[in-house]
Amino acid sequence: MNRIKKLKKIRIHHEGTNILITSAIILIAINSAFFFLIDNKIPFYVVAVISIVLYLLMVNFFRCPIRLYKGETEKTVVAPADGRIVVIEEVDEHEYFHDRRLMISIFMDITNVHANWYPVDGVVKHVAHHSGRFMKAWLPKASTENERSTIIIETPEGKTVMARQIAGAVARRIVTYATPGEECYIDEHMGFIKFGSRVDVYLPLDSEVCVKMNQKTTGNETVIAKLK
Repeated sequence: MNRIKKLKKIRIHHEGTNILITSAIILIAINSAFFFLIDNKIPFYVVAVISIVLYLLMVNFFRCPIRLYKGETEKTVVAPADGRIVVIEEVDEHEYFHDRRLMISIFMDITNVHANWYPVDGVVKHVAHHSGRFMKAWLPKASTENERSTIIIETPEGKTVMARQIAGAVARRIVTYATPGEECYIDEHMGFIKFGSRVDVYLPLDSEVCVKMNQKTTGNETVIAKLK
């Protein structure tokens, strides 16, 4: 498969555009009310500081750094998200494969970039969204019981990889861009999870793990595994 590099010149992810505009309007209105309607300016200064801090946190959450993977992509699995490795283990996967797989999970806290990248080059074979609960994302049951989206990718070498976006206790919306039948590439956005969660990657058992527990990952940069 020919590799296609797509430079996405996005500093703020488009998933956050409407939220940031709406929030700015609301915060400006609140601060204007405190400034013009109250003679004592101390409450205005307090509200203004809180508003600025909250808005900067939101801007930080929706930031979208430009990243291009510079290594060889053949048989390479890169981290689909910023965060921390919380699971590396063999598990029985019952949704699609119905066999035993190697699972690597990355937990994203609210300070991480929440754009998700494709972990491998390939063709999207299957996409499914499942309604569910909103337990804390680091709990083991969150992988199968929480709200989640599943993306199945077949690599050019014929290996099949699953990427699963999982909602958490705070995250209430998963956005998935993958469409069955389309080609996908490392460097492209797979989706976005709003306000903290986790991404699981299911690999063949003979895959070589390249990360360790609690290691921090950088989406679209950190190599988490090599396919045989």
